[in-house]
Amino acid sequence: QVQPVESGGGLVQAGGSLRLSCAASGRTLRIYNMGWFRQAPGKEREFVTGSTWNGGSTYADSVKGRFTISRSNVKNTVYLQMNRLKPEDTAVYYCVATAIGNNWYSGSWGQGTQVTVSS
Repeated sequence: QVQPVESGGGLVQAGGSLRLSCAASGRTLRIYNMGWFRQAPGKEREFVTGSTWNGGSTYADSVKGRFTISRSNVKNTVYLQMNRLKPEDTAVYYCVATAIGNNWYSGSWGQGTQVTVSS
C-alpha cells in the first residue's frame, strides 16, 4: 500500500507561489490516481486537482489556471505548483493516492501540510 507524505507548505503573501510535494513510499505511483484536496477552518474538505495514472488531470474551477499538478516517476513524487495565491487558498492541503477504479475517499491520505496566504 502506498503512503503519501506531503511537504512544502508555509506562509506566503497573496500573489506569491508555493510548490507542494507528495512523496510516496511503499509502491510506485505509476499505478495510482493522485489527488490534492484542501480543508480550510470550518469548511469541508474539497477537491483541488487530480492526476490519473494514464496522464489525465482535472482541476477545481477555483484553481484552474493558477495551480498545476505534475508527477515525477523517477522520484515517485507528485507536485502541486500553486501560483497567484489568494487568501482564500489558505487551508491544510492533503495528498491522496487511490487505486485505479476507486474513489478518492477510499485511497491513502497523507497527514496534510498547512498553506497560509496573507493579504
